[in-house]
Amino acid sequence: MAVWPGRLVRRDTDATELMDDPGADPHLLERTYDQFHLINTVIGRWRLTYRSWIRPLLRREAVNSILDIGCGGGDVTRALARWALLDGFACSILGIDPDERAFDHAARKPAMPGLAYRRAYSGELAAAGHRFDVIISNHMLHHLNGDELDGLLADSERMCRMRVVHADLQRSPVAYALFSTATWPVFRRSFIRADGLTSLRRSYTTAELSALAPHGWQVAHQRPYRNLLIFDGPGPGGVADRAGGDPTGQAGRAAPGG
Repeated sequence: MAVWPGRLVRRDTDATELMDDPGADPHLLERTYDQFHLINTVIGRWRLTYRSWIRPLLRREAVNSILDIGCGGGDVTRALARWALLDGFACSILGIDPDERAFDHAARKPAMPGLAYRRAYSGELAAAGHRFDVIISNHMLHHLNGDELDGLLADSERMCRMRVVHADLQRSPVAYALFSTATWPVFRRSFIRADGLTSLRRSYTTAELSALAPHGWQVAHQRPYRNLLIFDGPGPGGVADRAGGDPTGQAGRAAPGG
């Protein structure tokens, strides 16, 4: 049952998404994965995120490595591979997800140069000593409890050479009302609408995420209702190497101690 937007003063951490149920209807689940690209194109604004936060770091003289943690059906991973290729960058892009259903869906898609998927957790790659130039995730932060979030950020720092961008929804009654209205006539035979509303109830405000961000991380607000949790590593293009800081001027207040 949908929750009226007026109740979004606090995160609803008890709410669960239908597609996370191991027994979720497989047909509705497949349809949901197929429709993610529409949601991530309109709401996710990954094209803007790529142009502002990722593309400025990519090098033409080397193969750029990118990791997508919790890639789901792989639509954002594939979009990054396509944009980088069109921009003339050679990339090795890995999408990981521990959910066998998500991995199977992503792996069935047509092959693309430099793109691979793996069923794994970030901690497995970090423990094995893997490093990546850029690390991203999409709409994953609100799924995690406190310990899981700490683990994800620690893994990200450990594996990052240049930049981490964890993108998520920003909780807002207006966002909730707009999403509820816009998706009702379009996504009635998938989990998109119900789980999207649940995700908004579970997500952070910019202030909440900033308060949780460890030292060295920053939160950027991306219009209309997105938070980007960002960490810059020691490699070329990171904050330590760049005068001028935030490439878009969108960064929110620094994390405590940052």
